[in-house]
Amino acid sequence: MRIAHFCDSHAGRPDGVARSAELTVRLLRAAGHKVDFHRPDPLLSPHGVRSVPVPLRQVRVGLPFTPAPADLVHAHSTGPIGMTGFRAAADWGVPLVMTWHTDLLAYADLFAEIPVGAAWCAVRLGLGWSPREFLELTRPGAVRRRRLVALGQAMFARMAVAIAPSDKAAAGFAPFRPAAEICVLPTPVPTVAPRPARTGANVVLSVGRATAEKNPELLLRAYARVRAARPDARLVLVGVSQQRRHLARRITALGLDGHVQVVPPVPHDAVAGFYRAADVLAFASTTDTQSLVLAEAEAAGLPVVVADPELGVRPGAVGAARFTCAPTPDAFAAALLRMLDDDALRARVARDGLAAAAAYPPEVFLRRLEAIYYRARS
Repeated sequence: MRIAHFCDSHAGRPDGVARSAELTVRLLRAAGHKVDFHRPDPLLSPHGVRSVPVPLRQVRVGLPFTPAPADLVHAHSTGPIGMTGFRAAADWGVPLVMTWHTDLLAYADLFAEIPVGAAWCAVRLGLGWSPREFLELTRPGAVRRRRLVALGQAMFARMAVAIAPSDKAAAGFAPFRPAAEICVLPTPVPTVAPRPARTGANVVLSVGRATAEKNPELLLRAYARVRAARPDARLVLVGVSQQRRHLARRITALGLDGHVQVVPPVPHDAVAGFYRAADVLAFASTTDTQSLVLAEAEAAGLPVVVADPELGVRPGAVGAARFTCAPTPDAFAAALLRMLDDDALRARVARDGLAAAAAYPPEVFLRRLEAIYYRARS
């Protein structure tokens, strides 16, 4: 089968969309499928798309291009390249499969590019909105949400299959009233070297951006409470590029200078070392649709505390839920302290995480994805 994948995240960008798309393409090619992978690529490797960087952001915008026909289109995003995939599927008369990685409604009030991108998507889809309807995207709150829901409904109407990377993401499809088949298919993570015995250093780890959608304020406020109870506790933030000055100001304001280590993005292979050196992973975001960080930490045997009960279900898990709490500083701090202090809880959470990772290897993901493709084409 020839499959055309469309993704707006460029190679090396530290986000789950890029890594999920890369892994998917790699597995399909290893299984013998012909895969065209269209994404921003400054080096213009085969099927790479010419692009321009966005100042002050780790984003590249793909320029117009003409892809070669394929038997099926799989889109991973709704930027310029993703929307080219939408148009290509319609032009070629082939099924469109999309993995819905980003919570469109949750991000709209956090990033100015979401409403701008939504307007562009409406144009590309030929929705025929009036000027008044486009202007609704500039009004935060219920008005903008209504217009984004209309856009989402138009997108879902064009899909043969909508892939949700988690049960949480699938539940978030409800406002769009999708007619497409809905499949929950999390991205698998590779196995890593076993984590050594705990050092007892009370290292709290966070991996990912420190921008607003990742809720760093909740993390810092919770850690301040943890440190009040455990003065030796350290917080390590890995992957911070944007908003470093704002983060530094908040660390100072909370009296945490000298107790928080801020690490810029590192090669993905190096992140495993941080998992092995930590005592608990603190996950503060409430907008993520799956978070590969959680699965990676679990595959390394690192206990995880998640401040989003909707992400409580592990890929591959049978009944054993993640250790979650309410997204408040007091609840998050209490959960982190319990994980640091309760050896039996730590052992159980680590064991359940390892079992879930083992039960959901890449081979399982590939079989399920191929089944989705074949159903879409039938």
